[in-house]
Amino acid sequence: MAIEANNHVVGIKYELREQGGTEILDANTQDAPLEFVMGTGMIIPGLEAGLVGMSEGDEKKIEVAAADAYGEQNPEAIQMLPRDQFEGIDLEKGMMLYGQGEDGQTTQVVVKDFNDTDVTIDFNHPMAGKDLVFDVIVTSERPATADEVATGEVGGHEHGAHCAC
Repeated sequence: MAIEANNHVVGIKYELREQGGTEILDANTQDAPLEFVMGTGMIIPGLEAGLVGMSEGDEKKIEVAAADAYGEQNPEAIQMLPRDQFEGIDLEKGMMLYGQGEDGQTTQVVVKDFNDTDVTIDFNHPMAGKDLVFDVIVTSERPATADEVATGEVGGHEHGAHCAC
């Protein structure tokens, strides 16, 4: 059976590189496979589209343009903030910091530059603007259950005493 675009549970092992690069940016080849329900937005769109039609055991190099990965660099996502907002932090160029966004979600920023009065931070995803290459092996694939389709979670969830279904 081949992977379909939606409502299919897929397990993959992968290595990720930037297009034209040799350095492995991310991998799970030594870990458990990444499992997800297709069509739920759990992985980047370009990788998901590249998996359609593959079957268990298939291996493939999937090239993903920046626009179908983490998006293009947004110059408006680079901001300068007062240095005193970073009091107690030993700043280094390129370091990642985590904070809370206006919506309460965890936000990751990269320190681009700093001086005695200001800190320039980048809210873009660290891989924004990069074309990516995934070396993928499909470790499992099957149709999703009704519960997995409804929740977007592999294995669905247990309907116990505290279930708010």
